[in-house]
Amino acid sequence: MSQESSSNAASSSALASTNFIRNIIESELAAGKHAARRWSGRPGPAAQQLAGALDPAKIRTRFPPEPNGYLHFGHAKSICLNFGLAQDYGGRCHLRFDDTNPEKEEQEYVDSIVDSVRWLGFSWEEPASEALPEGECNLYFASNYFDWMVEFAEYLIASGHAYVESQSAEQMRASRGTLTEGGSESPFRERSVEENLDLFKRMQRGEFPDGAHVLRAKIDMGSANINLRDPAIYRIRHASHHNTGDRWCVYPMYTYAHPIEDALENITHSICTLEFADQRPFYDWLLERLAEGGLLQRPLPQQIEFSRLNLSYIVLSKRKLIQLVDEKHVAGWDDPRLPTLVGARRRGYPAAGFRLFAERIGVSRSDSLIEYSLLEDTMREVLNESAERRIAVLDPLRLIIDNYPAGESEDCFAPNHPLKPELGKRAMPFGGELWIEREDFMAQPSKGYHRLYPGNMARLRHGFVVKCTGFDVDDSGVVSAVHCDYLPDSKSGTPGADTYKVKGNLHWVSAAHACRAEVRLYDRLFAVPSPGARREGDPEDLERDFRDDLNPHSMQVIAAWLEPALKNARAEECFQFERHGYFVADRIDSRAGAPVFNRTVTLRDVWSSKPGAKK
Repeated sequence: MSQESSSNAASSSALASTNFIRNIIESELAAGKHAARRWSGRPGPAAQQLAGALDPAKIRTRFPPEPNGYLHFGHAKSICLNFGLAQDYGGRCHLRFDDTNPEKEEQEYVDSIVDSVRWLGFSWEEPASEALPEGECNLYFASNYFDWMVEFAEYLIASGHAYVESQSAEQMRASRGTLTEGGSESPFRERSVEENLDLFKRMQRGEFPDGAHVLRAKIDMGSANINLRDPAIYRIRHASHHNTGDRWCVYPMYTYAHPIEDALENITHSICTLEFADQRPFYDWLLERLAEGGLLQRPLPQQIEFSRLNLSYIVLSKRKLIQLVDEKHVAGWDDPRLPTLVGARRRGYPAAGFRLFAERIGVSRSDSLIEYSLLEDTMREVLNESAERRIAVLDPLRLIIDNYPAGESEDCFAPNHPLKPELGKRAMPFGGELWIEREDFMAQPSKGYHRLYPGNMARLRHGFVVKCTGFDVDDSGVVSAVHCDYLPDSKSGTPGADTYKVKGNLHWVSAAHACRAEVRLYDRLFAVPSPGARREGDPEDLERDFRDDLNPHSMQVIAAWLEPALKNARAEECFQFERHGYFVADRIDSRAGAPVFNRTVTLRDVWSSKPGAKK
């Protein structure tokens, strides 16, 4: 299935399902709430940037990452939700970078995020059409709105809704109160409008060092919601910004910038994860104050919260991911074991698999832990449909066919995809020496074993039936080669093939033609479902380090023998290695004629039986 058809199928299937966000949107559309909605902010330095928002749309959503790291699996859920809703209801989704913290943001992260969203199959660009002759590009940066944000902050000061705070950060924390007790008002809270405006102008000119002052909203220090106790909205930062350079010495706080960005872009549904629910009252307060002053027009955006992705056997905390990278527990942000989208792509997880996973887990307001096996199952489902089949021998044992003509070879033929006969067949060279899997031979077979052992017959898949006549051992007593005779009239696809009824069916590659390649067997990075969590029987006060739960068997590098058709595999080309799982040619280390393969996922969930797994 092509990426386009996969996306359309996922979209259609998603429309068939429902959730509380869809219920909200559908009720609003039925009431005509967004039918004639149009952005109508005042002209300013960001007007050109907002040109794309001038066209009316039924709904507008946004995916607003901070460019201070690489996207992870949780972001994939949000991307699929926001872009998927806009796609399904004929609206628009904006990609917006909330770049308000210059000390942690880099162009590298911007580029990676753009690449990841495109890879997942979504776009913020609308092609030219009769309704949109010049098309529409909805790629935005919070930093392009800094002029407006400063103007809005000055309005809040002038209208008595903000003041310059000169207490230290420690003093502010001490006076903020607790979850059960209100805070105390700042001694600078009643500064005059003139003094506040003067100080804020001087902050912008760079006259004060970092931390000397902050601008705070003036709301209610006794509020039960700690986020309404005069939150900081601007701070001094003498730092160069990836987009604006050294123009600014003050930068907005995320909680101040975000609602303004939503309003300027005419966002209808600002969809956030549950940890932002307590921030919603400030979101609404700020937009109402700016609308009262005529700086924004109604209807204003509405914030809606949903549960974030909680997935077993991984960590999604940015702090913990940074630890894993910095301490070299993984080989970088694109390590295939890391739950980043660049890591998932390198591992071979298909983008369509993430879209299907997002559809399967749905959207709710309740936190829950999703089993990692569900993610793996969606990847298998997509790969089973898309990946062509090939043969690889991962633990090789030499098979010598003593009665095969010396120096000769012939082709056997195998289907490229059993579910897609239109893809045809490929030739597999066959000769007198082959590689088979070591587990396919037993000198003393156990009960029920149907593969090769002395005197037994088995079929070489797509090839001939062979009968085991003996084996060789090395000086340490380990089997080094198996000897067989083949039955010339038993070749698969010929009339004689049906004459022989054998139970064993073996994978093989020709020793003379096989391609030797590095294969990386990846598994789950952690050995327990909840890394760092207290275990049954542990003391109540025990604090565990999540790194103690790293899986020592999460990666194994082997040298394997592959059928010759794999030698010229292209980077990121995926295959099912029959019997072993799904593999991808590494997008970084593969070279023409010398592929390196990563195991994406096994053919079925065998995690519970692995020696490194713990309950």
